[in-house]
Parts: sequence; C-alpha cells; structure tokens
Amino acid sequence: MAHLHGETPPPEALPAVRLDLWLWAARFFKTRSLAKQAIETGKVEIGGQRAKPSRSVHAGDALAIVRGEEIFRIEVLGLSHTRGPAKIAQALYRESEASKIAREAKRAEASAARAGYQPPETKPDKRARRLIRALGDIDAT
Repeated sequence: MAHLHGETPPPEALPAVRLDLWLWAARFFKTRSLAKQAIETGKVEIGGQRAKPSRSVHAGDALAIVRGEEIFRIEVLGLSHTRGPAKIAQALYRESEASKIAREAKRAEASAARAGYQPPETKPDKRARRLIRALGDIDAT
C-alpha cells in the first residue's frame, strides 16, 4: 500500500521507533524533551537496563517508567511516531496487573495521608494574625 506525502504509516508497518519519540506518542510525557530528560536521568528502563533516548523500541519490549511518584511496568504492543488521541496511545502498550495494583495502592495511601489536613474555613481575624506573627518572631530570635 503506497502512502501519500504527509500520511503516517500504520503502527504495525514501523519496524522500530526512538524511545523518546515513543514515550511522547504513548502519552507518558507531555513533550518529547521531557521524555528525553526522564530517559537521561535513568527513569526509564528497557528490559531492566538504562537506555539512551535514541534507542529503538520494538513491539514486545518490557519497559519500566518512573513518572513522579508512579511506576509503570508495561509491555510495548504497537509503535507510533505521532502523538494521537489517548485511546490510540493506550493501545500502544499493556500495563501489568501488578503494576496497576501497586500504583492504585500508592495513590490511595497518598490520598489517605492528605485526608488528615483540614484547611481553615475562614481567614484569621486580627487576634489570630497577631498570634501567628508572634509565633513567627519566636523563630527569628
């Protein structure tokens, strides 16, 4: 099948794609430069080994991606060098069940930790502001 200029080939027609480009196309990072930075700082591994941004990704590769507090353990199912809708991007990989469960548990733990903090409903009045200021002055001396 011939492709017109400007048209992208179907995902299965690509033999390999650069790692930074694939991470961007699969929507793990907002920009390609953020994907490249994550790879260079060791937050992305292919088959348990650190990789370079230019390393080729093939279907069937196992990736470990650290993004913020989340760790994704995925298998590459498809290749793409263009960023598309989220539904298409999610079809490019499959996350392991253990990885999903671990991420959900960590998210629930963080949510429970935040639940203890109750912000005040109103601004402090004149008396409370003076107390706050006085407490701040204790540390200065």
